[in-house]
Amino acid sequence: MKYSIRKEHHEQIERWANYVRDNPKEWKAKLKPFIDGQIIMARRFYNKLAETPEGREKMKLIKNNVKLD
Repeated sequence: MKYSIRKEHHEQIERWANYVRDNPKEWKAKLKPFIDGQIIMARRFYNKLAETPEGREKMKLIKNNVKLD
């Protein structure tokens, strides 16, 4: 099972690499909304986390690269 997933993942990466190579302008337009959405969601998460004292403390630890349990 693991091998199959790895093989499928590798094949997906190959398809994407070929698409990027063959469509240098188009792939950026397809990926940009996804990346922008990820950034927006991360900002929302951190803003919500900052609303609580525990969240602010966790953010300080993350910024200081402290391992959380």
